Amino acid sequence: MKPKINPEVLPLIEWWEKDGREYVIGLLIAAVVVGGWYGWKHHRTSVRNAASAAITSTYTTEDMEDAVSKYAGTPSGGVLRLRLAKGYYDAGRYEEALAAYEALAADAPDGFADVPAVGRAQCLEAMSRFEEAQKAFDAFAEANPTNYLTLTARLGAARCIAQAGDKKKALARIDAIRAANKGDEVSSARIDAAESLIKRFEKNKPAAEAKPVAEAKAEAKPEAKPAAAKPEAKPAAKPEAKPAAEAKKQ
Repeated sequence: MKPKINPEVLPLIEWWEKDGREYVIGLLIAAVVVGGWYGWKHHRTSVRNAASAAITSTYTTEDMEDAVSKYAGTPSGGVLRLRLAKGYYDAGRYEEALAAYEALAADAPDGFADVPAVGRAQCLEAMSRFEEAQKAFDAFAEANPTNYLTLTARLGAARCIAQAGDKKKALARIDAIRAANKGDEVSSARIDAAESLIKRFEKNKPAAEAKPVAEAKAEAKPEAKPAAAKPEAKPAAKPEAKPAAEAKKQ
């Protein structure tokens, strides 16, 4: 015997049998989609926060390399790559720093578009490629006369000129830079430091011109005179032997 159904729920039963199942399934799908969207948004926010924190919490090049590999696609990725390039430079890994700055030249983060150009010139200077470095510094300074890195570039060019062997020309550059920044105390201090460095700079002599220390000392000492030959000692003269007969008479 079938249970008696209240006539008031008959419409609900008819709706369930006709559309209810599809409606509930739709609600479940929507819940999964919305939950997934919020989960993805939360994950993305967490990744961005971690990338932002990595900018100030990474110190070694290994940590920076790890951060770049994890967060290169985040808004902080460009700044992390800049930090890695600077990390290579500070560690004396100039070729890797140069490659990193060159890779960033067309893809620098907002607000740092000028850093890769000056960083590249500094790497060339550190690698003793002074002519290339000077040209790079000068090109940046000419293209950006009022940039916050212009003074850095002009002082860098003066250093390169001195290291290439023309200290007089380098100091003339320093005088021109000082005249262009007259009245700026901060700039004056940096210019004075660069001038002092250039004045102390001495170009290394080619290896062929440098004499070994031992050889130089040998040349400085006068040749030793041979000792005067001593006369040969003469043997003491012995008395002549007398004949035996005469000796007896005595």
